[in-house]
Amino acid sequence: MKTRFLALAAILYAIAVPGSARMVCGEETNGQHDFRTVPDYFLKLVHARHFTDDIEQGIRGESSVLGADLEYTLLHIPNHPRALNTALRLAPRNPSGIIEGAKLPIECYFERAVRFFPDDSNAWLMYARYAYAKGRQAQALDMLQKAIELAPDDPAINYNIGLIYAKQKKFEQALPYAQKAYALQFPLPALKQTLVKAGKWVEPPPLEKAEERPEAESKAEAKRDDPAGDSSAPRAPSNPVKP
Repeated sequence: MKTRFLALAAILYAIAVPGSARMVCGEETNGQHDFRTVPDYFLKLVHARHFTDDIEQGIRGESSVLGADLEYTLLHIPNHPRALNTALRLAPRNPSGIIEGAKLPIECYFERAVRFFPDDSNAWLMYARYAYAKGRQAQALDMLQKAIELAPDDPAINYNIGLIYAKQKKFEQALPYAQKAYALQFPLPALKQTLVKAGKWVEPPPLEKAEERPEAESKAEAKRDDPAGDSSAPRAPSNPVKP
């Protein structure tokens, strides 16, 4: 089942990201680590030398200049969520599209994250935020749809999809995503406020609790979700953020 899951993720990547970006941003090497499984010793080493608090806040580098240290982190751990968030925040400060001291364009960090780890829903969310900030709403929405296929119960992904639909004044389409995000306790109020102002907000129904569902239904769903008897498919972490 894990193999089928990864194959689906690869297909989603191929559809969402043009081949030209993959050529510009470099190929995969043996030096990349998945943030979700990276060894603790390596993560601590990278954080100590190339992703300190000052680097994360965009203040200054540690081993080199800021851009070089951040790039080192993302070259070795492409789907590092906090490092991607730093790149996202530094983008407006670097209109050339490249952080001083780095070699790759900022967008490459997001492209590499989803290319090397297309089963990471948070990587898709971060790339969608970057695309949204660049005014590419259609592309951002497409990427968020990829993310929600991987993690349908992620409140941040639901929120961001709803937010884009609301900004497009597609309130009926925004509502179910907004309801789910808030039912899952997403904290930011902007989407709900937009729908309330438009007269389109409806309180979400309570989430169904697994223990309250009939036993037969639960067994049937488990069988559908795990037809091969393999329940080890990876689950991507979620980081509640918004465009």
